[in-house]
Amino acid sequence: MTTYGLLLFDVVEELDFAGPWEVFTTSAQLRDGAGSALLLAENPGPVRCSKGMRVLPDHTLDDHPPLDVILVPGGRGAREIEPNNATVTDWIGKTAEQASWVVSVCTGAFLMHAAGPARGRRVATHWQYEDALAARGDVTVVRDARYVVDGNLVSSQGVSAGIDAALWLVGRLHGRDHARAVRREIQYDPAPPYLADEPI
Repeated sequence: MTTYGLLLFDVVEELDFAGPWEVFTTSAQLRDGAGSALLLAENPGPVRCSKGMRVLPDHTLDDHPPLDVILVPGGRGAREIEPNNATVTDWIGKTAEQASWVVSVCTGAFLMHAAGPARGRRVATHWQYEDALAARGDVTVVRDARYVVDGNLVSSQGVSAGIDAALWLVGRLHGRDHARAVRREIQYDPAPPYLADEPI
């Protein structure tokens, strides 16, 4: 039984958490329900995401079951708002010490840096923000890698790269054949489906 906790906050990027959520929940379904993915937020009310989606969390940060994996997505909230929110950063730091795996997507790496788990580690983030993250110090930003694994920390580049990282993680937890089955089930093909100079 693997329990995934995905952090939500105002102005979070939708696919940063929804993509991995699809991977994690599909993994649980293929394992006959041996797993769950929970959406977590500081408050119980709806969270307004970056593009306007509103999402209702399953649990608050002070009332959730033990987590095997925590995932911190990106978005403007991760870069500009939540790093200054001690409730969120303290939760990340404390929960990361107890979890087996810690995952960031896109600029969730900024929030991971503020909270501590990314300090002194190799991480990936969205290409537009690599220099800004590196400027914060005490972190090695790996460029041109969809995702990076450093110990129990998995970080990925922007938006869709979180799906790649999540697939790697379920493969690490439950085997490569299982990860391939999840990939097939969600019909995910990382090859770009659209090239500007070719008709569809």
